[in-house]
Amino acid sequence: MANNYLKSESKQLATWYFTFAAIIFGAQLVFGLVAAIQFVMPSFLYQILDFSIARILHINALVVWMVFAMFGSVYWLLPDETEIETVGIKVGKLLFWVFAAAIVVVVLVFLFIQVGPADQTTIWFITEGREYIEAPRWADIGIVIVALGFVANLFLTGIKGKQTGIVTVLMADMIAFAGLYLAGMFFTDNISVDQYWWWWVIHLWVEATWEVFVGAIAAYGLIKMLGAHRQVVEMWLWIEVSMLFGSGILGMGHHYFWIGTPEYWWEIGALFSALEPLPLVAMFVHVLYDWGKTQGAQEAHGDKVSVIKNKPAFTWFVLNAFGNFLGAGVWGFFHTLPQINLYTHGTQFTAAHGHLAFFGAYATILIGMFYLAVQGKNGIKVMKSTKLSIWSTAMITGGVMGMTVALTIAGYVQVIVERAQMGATWSGYFDSQSGVWFTQAMDWRLLMGVITFLGFILLATDLLRTGKSAIHER
Repeated sequence: MANNYLKSESKQLATWYFTFAAIIFGAQLVFGLVAAIQFVMPSFLYQILDFSIARILHINALVVWMVFAMFGSVYWLLPDETEIETVGIKVGKLLFWVFAAAIVVVVLVFLFIQVGPADQTTIWFITEGREYIEAPRWADIGIVIVALGFVANLFLTGIKGKQTGIVTVLMADMIAFAGLYLAGMFFTDNISVDQYWWWWVIHLWVEATWEVFVGAIAAYGLIKMLGAHRQVVEMWLWIEVSMLFGSGILGMGHHYFWIGTPEYWWEIGALFSALEPLPLVAMFVHVLYDWGKTQGAQEAHGDKVSVIKNKPAFTWFVLNAFGNFLGAGVWGFFHTLPQINLYTHGTQFTAAHGHLAFFGAYATILIGMFYLAVQGKNGIKVMKSTKLSIWSTAMITGGVMGMTVALTIAGYVQVIVERAQMGATWSGYFDSQSGVWFTQAMDWRLLMGVITFLGFILLATDLLRTGKSAIHER
């Protein structure tokens, strides 16, 4: 395994992406803690780092570290799936440095400039001011160029090398990955039309292309860690593709009513958005069932039972299946039904869903890929859990779940006081946020954020400590 890593420039490039992703992951948590403190103590870093900037950096760092980890995951699996070196690897290395430098510049501008004049220079060089995609226009264009270079490397390698269902799905998915991002790069005079296309980036880019990507990574990981049957995982992968590209587009409709489109989008969106996580969970259940049957047959015949080749990674992959179902499915469904969303829209219910969905659907499996890369880089045949990996997993997962519950309680207070009792007035908005349950929920959110960050420190330590000849013992 170590020899494969040393011979593969693609896998070496993947570790660059993973390393930078982990750094930005840490930055995301730091800025999240700053924003959480400012909710509890509004004067914290007053006139130094505004809450709005801390929030921008927290959310955008989340997206960026995940994109870096996604690119790294593809560069890692391509030599295994195609059985050749990735085509255009020198271009890939150049684009990595371009991407990383651009992100550093954007962060520094957000930190030290923050606000610009009300003209085109702000849009091009400081921020576009559009929630969740605040990057300036030059950075938007740069991201598209980097993504297109990455897609070209993927296609050239996929066409030249061995054809597998996983690579084929990734090739199709990455076209949509690059294409849907373009929907957020133009403006229209009509705010409803503008917001319509904005949602295509904010929700469809994530709920369609990212979810399909996760399915492909899950299929690859299950084959590597459990020896899962390729036919099984690829079958569910194609089912996921068909459901997500269908239900993802329609499921996004639960946002449309709020930007002036017809009410029927409520019902369509609420129904289909609930279907999205199901194929991924079904893939895991099917694979684990088959694996359990194989284990039983091996024991019955007195054969050596196969082991999980990377327990930390497998733990995170399993958390992905069920975290996806809880965060994107259950917590998403909590407030997408039209009769409920009338009251919950724009409350902390949205933040609760967002925290658990991004963590459960994406962060978990990307952390699992970190561990697979560490195993391959260090030539570890069987990677068992360490105390650090167990504690980091428990603290990060427990911290995110704690934040989710706290934000759900805060959202409940807003719904009851601000919406149901006081009719969504400004006085209701402030009264709900001064109530005991809301303020205590924000305190708990901050505490759970601290636990999550400490868990990240343990995670980074565990990844860095893994020695080249280590075989971990539980």
